Amino acid sequence: MRWLPILALLLILSMPLALAADFDDDISSSDKAKFDEILKPVMKIYSFIKYTATVLAVLFLVFAGVSFVIHSNDPGKREQAKTMAAYIIVGLIVIWVAPLVVDFLLS
Repeated sequence: MRWLPILALLLILSMPLALAADFDDDISSSDKAKFDEILKPVMKIYSFIKYTATVLAVLFLVFAGVSFVIHSNDPGKREQAKTMAAYIIVGLIVIWVAPLVVDFLLS
């Protein structure tokens, strides 16, 4: 925990540098093309992770549903299955909505 004040101090000292950046300049077409070229493999990786996570989430949702049905007598296990399903759904929402939020914030 000794590093936390140092990190806070560095953050405070770097703020004038971030505020001094000029964001009003238009991006040239060559810079945009370079950025798009860099972004292409990143988006492929993101798509792979998104679809893999979706498949895994469906499998875990099935597991949570089966667990909910099998442990109908045990309220603790049923609550655990409901919590698992809720976390899975929230995770899927975060994964699928993240690009929309980023696009909204950047536009």
